[in-house]
Amino acid sequence: MNLLPFSGLPAHAPRRFVPAQIDLGDWSQIAPLFDQLDARAAQCATPAEFERWILDQGELAAALDQEGSQRYIAMTCHTDSPEAEAAYLHFVEQIEPELKPRQFNLAKLFLAHPLRSQLDKRRYEVFDRDTALLVELFREENVPLQTEESKLGQQYQKLSGSLTVNFRGEEKTLVQMGRYLEEPDRALREEAWTLVAQRRLQEADKFEEQFEAMLKVREQIARNAGFPNYLAYAFRAKGRFDYAPEDCVKFHSAVDTEFMPVVRHLQAERKRQLGVASLRPWDTAVDPLNRAPLRPFAEVDEMVTRTQRVFDKLDAELAGGFAQMRDLKLLDLANRKGKAPGGYQSTLAEARLPFIFMNSVGVQRDVETMLHEAGHAFHTLAAKGEDLYAYRGAPIEFCEVASMAMELLGNQHLEEFYAPAEANRARKTHLEGIIGFFPWMATVDAFQHWIYSHPGHTRAERTAAWLALMDRFGGDVDWTGHESARANLWHRQLHIFLHPFYYVEYGIAQLGALQVWANSHRDPVKALRDYKAGLALGGARPLPELFAAAGCRFDFSAETVRPLVALTRSELAKLN
Repeated sequence: MNLLPFSGLPAHAPRRFVPAQIDLGDWSQIAPLFDQLDARAAQCATPAEFERWILDQGELAAALDQEGSQRYIAMTCHTDSPEAEAAYLHFVEQIEPELKPRQFNLAKLFLAHPLRSQLDKRRYEVFDRDTALLVELFREENVPLQTEESKLGQQYQKLSGSLTVNFRGEEKTLVQMGRYLEEPDRALREEAWTLVAQRRLQEADKFEEQFEAMLKVREQIARNAGFPNYLAYAFRAKGRFDYAPEDCVKFHSAVDTEFMPVVRHLQAERKRQLGVASLRPWDTAVDPLNRAPLRPFAEVDEMVTRTQRVFDKLDAELAGGFAQMRDLKLLDLANRKGKAPGGYQSTLAEARLPFIFMNSVGVQRDVETMLHEAGHAFHTLAAKGEDLYAYRGAPIEFCEVASMAMELLGNQHLEEFYAPAEANRARKTHLEGIIGFFPWMATVDAFQHWIYSHPGHTRAERTAAWLALMDRFGGDVDWTGHESARANLWHRQLHIFLHPFYYVEYGIAQLGALQVWANSHRDPVKALRDYKAGLALGGARPLPELFAAAGCRFDFSAETVRPLVALTRSELAKLN
């Protein structure tokens, strides 16, 4: 049975190298293609032949990438399907470990090739740099460890996806419980919040054990690659050529000095509006004036239609891209049991098309997520004409500019979902969410800096480090009686488990997105044109140049942060 929401996607271009009828889940069919590429390297006599060899590698990589993506999509859409789980695990266990040494060998052949120096310097600058990094970091003994890490990640997803509570006689997923935190009835909110917190605490030891297993694997990977700790390894492995751990520490400080005063001001205002003696964890998502929760749509189809109208107003090219995704069924948006938590955009690398996954339950957050993932999708579509497979994706720090800027640009047309007063309320909620995001980002990032630079730490020490960061960046929320939930709050942040150190990118990118938004206040046409120009580059240029193309500065010091905080505050004042 087909476990994918879509079927029969066209390839972007006919295959020239990979056989049309190959089974990409069978290593015995894949290996001969790598053998051919290995043999062909020495036969390349001209730069044109050498480039063809690079493009054929990319064609094989894209076909395998899409195969892996489709199995991941099927597994996350059906976490309760043994068939989907088996197919995904087969690829992770049997195919991916075989790929890494073969790709490493091709990278070595590229670096040693006499024609490498004859390639266009500017065109291949980033490709050359990234290939050299791959060779520098590759260790054969890390391949099984990376497989083990993927399997541990799948166990975390399975545990998270399986959690439900019985709320007033009905079984609910934890995602579905989120909507009750927006209800005006404070007792109802407390009941819902407490039920979810207790359910998570029942699994706290399991989450800790899963994380400790991952930590052990990651520390070994770093040691094998010759790094003093996983922090140093991760910065190198993520290709962070343009910033260092010290820059992130400075960013945490900028969040502390520039954002925290605004956060505390907004929390005090919320407490005053709610008329409560102290702000409790279940008081942070409700409308502070006790208006009923925003309900932007009833059904997913309605969300898609209204989102389409937002893009119709924003830009014809973007609107056409979203319509294509809708028509090809490249959307799985409704929350249901047996679906992995969260939302993502996955690129089907051979078709050069995006797929969007999310868990929509009919709240304003869903509109934000839809715009966010659509921004990623537009990035995929903007770069689809790039023939170098490696350049069809950009560094995450810029990928998230694409998505976060689209939230801010799309927000200008929220009247497609709401009456004007409600649209302003949604915009205000969104901007307050951005302000509130920076301290959480700094907490998650600084926590990982602590974890991975303190090998051999105990569970108690890790908890103490987390609580110190909650004190620094948590603002004025009263957790009395729920100290255990506060100490274990990080268990819900899947990035800490699945994607270590992948979180500060959101903060860096949010600064880029706020700059795109600031530009749109000055000149909306130019701002959108620059945004699309940045997206169209894919990953062909270094990070600072991608930011510059989109009209932004790649910098996260207090000097860059301050005017963006000021603009956000002034817009919030207008919306009040």
